[in-house]
Amino acid sequence: MIMDQCLFCRIVRGEIPSGKVYENDNILAFHDIHPAAPVHFMVIPKLHIPSLMEVGDKHRDLLGEMMALIPRLAEEQGCRDGFRTVINTGPVGGQEIYHLHIHVIGGGERLPGMIPHRR
Repeated sequence: MIMDQCLFCRIVRGEIPSGKVYENDNILAFHDIHPAAPVHFMVIPKLHIPSLMEVGDKHRDLLGEMMALIPRLAEEQGCRDGFRTVINTGPVGGQEIYHLHIHVIGGGERLPGMIPHRR
């Protein structure tokens, strides 16, 4: 079964250690092992959802809970002047681990632009 092999499911089950930022019955947040900024953690649902493409109405409360939690966690981690949230979705969107996750990135200097403008 895919959840047996999913890296983030294994972290949720405690099989792989993580730098935990937050945990409740539905959500786990932990530091990214390859941070892109002074603050870089991920917020994931404990429920295995492969990507944002698979989210439906039944996930509305869970995603709302995740989004409402992010500002508090970002501030606690040191993002007092703002932060970026990123959800990579599918191969074209750069998703590498197929378990829905929201990157929270910030701290320090202003973050660079994400996508160059086309001319």
